[in-house]
Amino acid sequence: MKLYRYPEKESWPSLALRPELKKESLDTLLTDIINNVRADGDTSLRKYSIEFDGVSVKELRVTDAEIKEAIESVPEDLKNAIRIAKENIEKFHNNQVIPEPETETTAGIKCWRKSIGMDIVGLYIPGGTAPLFSTVLMLAIPARIAGCRRIVICTPPSKNGKVNPVLLFTAYLTGVNEIYKIGGAQAIAAMAYGTETIPVVNKIFGPGNQYVTRAKQLVQLDGVAIDMPAGPSEVLVIADKSAKPEFVASDLLSQAEHGTDSQVVLLTDNETLVNSVRKEISKQMELLSRKEIASVSLGNSYSVLLNDMDECLEFSNCYAPEHLIISTENALALADKVINAGSVFIGEYSCESAGDYASGTNHTLPTNGYARSYSGVSTESFMKKITFQEVTREGLMKIGNAIELMAEAENLDAHKNAVSIRLKKIYDEPGR
Repeated sequence: MKLYRYPEKESWPSLALRPELKKESLDTLLTDIINNVRADGDTSLRKYSIEFDGVSVKELRVTDAEIKEAIESVPEDLKNAIRIAKENIEKFHNNQVIPEPETETTAGIKCWRKSIGMDIVGLYIPGGTAPLFSTVLMLAIPARIAGCRRIVICTPPSKNGKVNPVLLFTAYLTGVNEIYKIGGAQAIAAMAYGTETIPVVNKIFGPGNQYVTRAKQLVQLDGVAIDMPAGPSEVLVIADKSAKPEFVASDLLSQAEHGTDSQVVLLTDNETLVNSVRKEISKQMELLSRKEIASVSLGNSYSVLLNDMDECLEFSNCYAPEHLIISTENALALADKVINAGSVFIGEYSCESAGDYASGTNHTLPTNGYARSYSGVSTESFMKKITFQEVTREGLMKIGNAIELMAEAENLDAHKNAVSIRLKKIYDEPGR
């Protein structure tokens, strides 16, 4: 990890840039994939599975027999761990369903809003080197709570042509049985436009690498709804002299091992801590099964030495991290000043892994600085908000003239007439 000592504030935005593939060449490749899937459907999906994943897939949909076999193969202690996580995630996301009261804006006029679960949603679950079965929990649970009628999962198979059994057990546990063996940008295209086998969905959810993230953004340009740009994983740690170097190092490595395009950042006002964390990273990395991946990721990463914790928090808000860990003496006070972050972990025992798996919050979060304008996935992400209004005779009499005047000022005669006809009917009634 590189070290930047007391950088000028003018340089912070450039420091906050993430490593990215060249967008022009990326877009050319992805546009070809998307167009081919739109044109040739399942044939293109099978072709890209061989080309990109080295897997020949005959039946795209996972069968009931495969799900049953997977369930039986998962160790019971892991099943129980997943059940614990499921319970906590359900508690947190159930609390996000809040009925909205009816509002009487004027005597005789009632307005209200109703949350409706989307009809069909598509969940992209990363596979490959790390099949993220935990993401099934994070997406399928709020989708179920929101009331989505149909939930579709796309995930790349392993080299044997099968989907990770733990992922299939987790899908079963959350009530999802429509699972397709397809990954990458081609899976995003399939859910966006449909194929002979995979249905068109109302909205696409899920994290992925830069290819998947950019594919989501490209189909969004065509009117397809997505959750957010959720690309390569990242964590930013703010730590002071009270922080334990071994804790900080473990948190940085926990994200560095995600992928070679991940990025981790340490902000501190204590150079001794930087040196101690570096030593701990070297020590802990030797024990990791994915140390080669973590090593490349650390090459994209850095530490920043700043004057005090307020500066660290200011830099963090500029960076807008996916995950923000605050390991300081005044962690709660600092956390209160956070304005840009996907999810915040307060105190030395709030490791990012807790949020990834079992604390209850959602781990599908905006990356690459998008936390400045996007929130993480929630139950509401799977809902539409429909407004209703009921205007009575008396209500129209109260606001009718205001509507007429406004419509006339906008030269919208038919708008005015829709009110005027009704008001005339009211005022022409016998007895008035």
